[in-house]
Amino acid sequence: MPESRCIVRAEAELWRYPLAGPTGGSGITAVDVIVVSLEDSRGETGLGFSYVLGGGGGVVKAAAEDLLARFVAGERCVPPEALWRRLAASLNRVGRGIGYVAIAAVDVAAWDLHARAAGVPLYAALGGVPRSVPVYGSGGFRPDQDPDAAVARALAYAGRGCKAVKLRVAGNRADVARMRAVADALPEGVDLMVDANERCDLARALWLANECAAVDALWLEEPLPADALQGYAALAARSPVPIATGEHLQGIVELKPYFSADACAVLQPDLAMMGGIGECLRAARIAEYHDVSVSPHFLPALFVHLACALPNVRWLEDFPLLEPLFDAPLAMDENGAMTPGDAPGHGLAWASGAREAYRIQD
Repeated sequence: MPESRCIVRAEAELWRYPLAGPTGGSGITAVDVIVVSLEDSRGETGLGFSYVLGGGGGVVKAAAEDLLARFVAGERCVPPEALWRRLAASLNRVGRGIGYVAIAAVDVAAWDLHARAAGVPLYAALGGVPRSVPVYGSGGFRPDQDPDAAVARALAYAGRGCKAVKLRVAGNRADVARMRAVADALPEGVDLMVDANERCDLARALWLANECAAVDALWLEEPLPADALQGYAALAARSPVPIATGEHLQGIVELKPYFSADACAVLQPDLAMMGGIGECLRAARIAEYHDVSVSPHFLPALFVHLACALPNVRWLEDFPLLEPLFDAPLAMDENGAMTPGDAPGHGLAWASGAREAYRIQD
């Protein structure tokens, strides 16, 4: 019987990464990154991370440290899914919230360690085989953007091989000119997606869906607040374009009603909100059963491994946010697609000097 391994080091840190300016549809200016490092008794290591957009990472780091101290440090190594269930069960009386965001960092580190110890890439540890996955261009678009600037950004992505781009909209009349300008300028074979970042009520969302149909948009993303289940069900039943949502939902327990209500055609799990890569894997499996496609929320170099494990992960999102913190992360090829490497683990490592530059001292 092989010698059992145990965790000899389990640490959490908080990094604060300032952005160059307001970014994305929500206009964030900084990201709090919760970094987890694991090491087992054979010297194998695992790197994990989670994040909070716009601040508040200190309480997540504290939660991660508590979870590591109670359930990981000094304990025997167990498969990542078993560890996730142990950690999630500990939240029974405190709720998912901050706990899931903290678990995400531990979960990613656990999967990285698990795959490294087995000597296989993460996609293989998840049960997949390598494949090429298309990436859509999402960075650099704003809801108040001039149509000419949006066109320039869209054409830049098309020039890199992307087969789709995603605009940000505000849910008002100014959106129409921007959407039409980009739709008219895109080359043949490049799709348009639209993201409203929860800015609409149902009436406005229905209006926007019809405008999206007029430019042949591939999907309309998050037109309603994430918890508006009945609104999403009503919208999905009447919308002429597919509806995408999910990046603000926490875990399968919050996703299940959306599947039952046929409230979306595209699921967009977020690594931090979902509680890690393992719960994203489980959610994508359930989505496959319901004939719902999956397009994870940014971090394509990590989520390409999930895509290799599940055929219904149709798109990855290029939204450069944390990428500057990594040392040469996987990039899309000239065809606007990603194929994972064959190195053990998830293949991500911190860039030289990132820890020293961004770590928040206790």
